[in-house]
This record gives sequence, structure tokens and C-alpha cells, in this order.
Amino acid sequence: MGGKSCGIHKGAKMQPSEIVMNLRQVFLSVLMFGVAGLLLFMYLQAWIEEQHTELRTTNYFQPAPRTISREKLQQKIINQDSKHQVLGELKQNNESFIITKTFSGSLSEVSHLKGDAQALSEPIGSPNNKLYEQHRVTKSLFKKLNQITWPLDSRPLNKSLIKGDKWKKTDATQETRRAFLQDFCKKYGNGNHAQSHLFHMVSRIYVEDRHKILYCEVPKAGCSNWKRILMVLNGLASSAYNITHNAVHYGKHLKKLDSFDLKGIYNRLNTYTKAVFVRDPMERLVSAFRDKFEHPNSYYHPVFGKAIIKKYRANACEKEINNGSGVKFKEFIHYLLDSHRPVGMDIHWERVSKLCYPCLINYDFVGKFETLEEDANYFLQLIGAPRGLTFPNFKDRHSSDERTNADVVRQYLKDLSNMERQLIYDFYYLDYLMFNYTTPFV
Repeated sequence: MGGKSCGIHKGAKMQPSEIVMNLRQVFLSVLMFGVAGLLLFMYLQAWIEEQHTELRTTNYFQPAPRTISREKLQQKIINQDSKHQVLGELKQNNESFIITKTFSGSLSEVSHLKGDAQALSEPIGSPNNKLYEQHRVTKSLFKKLNQITWPLDSRPLNKSLIKGDKWKKTDATQETRRAFLQDFCKKYGNGNHAQSHLFHMVSRIYVEDRHKILYCEVPKAGCSNWKRILMVLNGLASSAYNITHNAVHYGKHLKKLDSFDLKGIYNRLNTYTKAVFVRDPMERLVSAFRDKFEHPNSYYHPVFGKAIIKKYRANACEKEINNGSGVKFKEFIHYLLDSHRPVGMDIHWERVSKLCYPCLINYDFVGKFETLEEDANYFLQLIGAPRGLTFPNFKDRHSSDERTNADVVRQYLKDLSNMERQLIYDFYYLDYLMFNYTTPFV
């Protein structure tokens, strides 16, 4: 009376066919695990490389000289993150690819084509035939992309709707700004490889089809009220004063240019009126810091604040790190200038040269925050906005706070060393040059 044995009975012999079958099963199992492991390794390697590229930045702790060679300045303008160079790599690749544009506008490689002959031999309506047709259309669009001359040609503003001399001074200022930016870009810019990061180039541009407007969003330069104006122009609201902050930034009511296909992007870039509004880089930086770190914020404190305090505050206690609030301006600047930031860049303090690409996309209108209302209302006249629609002058948030101006900036800069001030200037060097802003307090 004993328990039953679970193994092979003693003395039982396996037949040769069974041994061969077991060896085959073992071999197939090992092979499948090997293939799965290889695929997993390739996926992880690609993911790690993408993350590494995303975080790679220039080391701004080495101060740039006051004068910079044309070649280096040119390289600063065109040298963008390598992760946006998908199209450039595809152009150099002799094999055929099917490229699909996702909703966000990024391009992704789907698969190698089997070959034209095999694709054509498939029954009509089959998946392979559809893929082949998609490839053919994409190839045609890609050919058009290569035929485009970068930077895009600038067009004179249509001033047929401007009556009288009311805007004469504003118009003269506008022409001076446009000419200055164009001259700068002709001297230092370079349109080579623009197609290699096309969808990234237009990812900050909002589209208003009724009045044929493209507006590049520069945070902390009046963008909230500009988006309100675009919503009114698009018929989504009757007044800019009735639109809340959340509706502007989280309502997803406005289209971005990278949501269109290649043809839609090209048509709009070449026929719509393109506008960008900028601001003194140092004022914009201080304004962003005050907005995101001196007021309660459920995103910037836990995401940026924690990382900044943990890395740049000496002897930070656990409560400060866990809370993420109370970041000091000096700590924020150390984060900004660090080539190994603990958390990535953000559009609120990213350079305009990397948000709007003004040397590749020739903007028809260059407005400035320092003359925001005047510039904006002149622009509304140019594009034939409804009579009575004017640019709102209210502060979007923290209305009781003093607006960030030169005097406020001085108060924040006084806690920084001369070297830190110089490094901030070096960081925003292109923005200062492109838009003819004077050297700050360095």
C-alpha cells in the first residue's frame, strides 16, 4: 500500500520515434525562446536609444564666446534632435518602406515591402495590394517633399484691407522685423535637411482655416489669448472674454498643423498667413518660473519640482523632495543649464528657435509681446477678422500678480552670479539674435 509513482515505470523503454519527437520539441522550444529573446533585445535597444537621444542636450556650462562663427551659428540653427530625422534616414535607404502617419503626426516605419511583383500578383482588395497602394501614394508625397525649397519663400503681406494711416507706424515696424529676421536667416540659416524633421517643425503651429491663419504657439508670449482669438475666428465662441483657461489649453478645440497629411501641411504652409509672437527671452524665462513654481501646480511641482530639489538643493529633506514645491530660481537655472537634466525640457522655457523654426518657416508676421495689443490688432485687420474683434488684454492666470517686466527680472537675476547670467544668455543666444533683442543684464 504505497503512493502511486508519477515517473516512468522502472524498466519501461522509450521507442526511437519518441526520442526523436522529444528532441524536435526541445529544439523548437529553444528556437522559439531564442527568437523571442532576440526580438525583445532589439525592442529594448531601440527604446533605450530613443530615450538617450531624447535627453541628449548641449553642455551649456561651457560659456559660449560673445562672437560666434557663421558655421557654428548655422549648425545651431539646423542641428535638431536626431529622433526627428526619420525622413532623412528613409531618403538614404534604398529599400522600400511603408510609412504611416499617426494622429500625432509622427512618422513610423511599419514594414518592408515584399516586392512590387509579389504585391501586384495579390488579388484586388487584398491587404498586400492595399499596402502597395499606400506605399505608392507615400512615395509620391515624399517626392514632392524633396522638391520643396527650404526655407519656404516669404510672401508680402496682403494689406488690401488696411484703410487710412492708423497702422502706418505699426506696419513700418512689422516690415523692419521681417526684414531683419530674413537677413539673419539668409546669412546664418540653412534649409538643408528640413524635411528630416518636418512634422516636429510644425507641431506647435495652430491652424485656423476660415481666415487661413497659421499661428506658432510660444508659451508666455500671449499664447492663451491668441488661442482664444483663434477659437472666436473659427466660430467656436462669440467672445474671447467668455473662454476659460481650461477650455483654451485642455479643450482640444483647435487643430495643429501636424494633424494633417503631407499635402495638407504643404498647402497651408505655402498659402496661409503665418504668424509668430515672441518675447524677450529673459522675461519669458522668469515669467514661466513664476507661473509654474510660485503657485500651486499639480503637474510642475511633482514632475519638475521634485527632480530639481532632489538634484540641486544641498541637504534637501525628505519632505521637500516629496512635496516638490518651493523651487528657488537659482535651482531652476541650474536645471536649465545642466546637460544632464533629471527631467526633460518644457515648451514654456524652450527656445523659440526650436519651437517655431523661424529660419525654415518664413513667418509673414512677427509680433512681440512688448507691443502685443498693437501688433495683434493690426494682424486681425490684415486677415479680415470680424469688425469689433480685438485682442483681449487681461492676464490669463494669477491676475493679482505684477506682470513680469524688466524690473521684475532684475530682482530675480540679482541672486545669480555673473557666470550664471552669461550662461542663460548663451542658452537663448539665437532667440536674442533672430528677433533683435538687446543683451540682458549679464
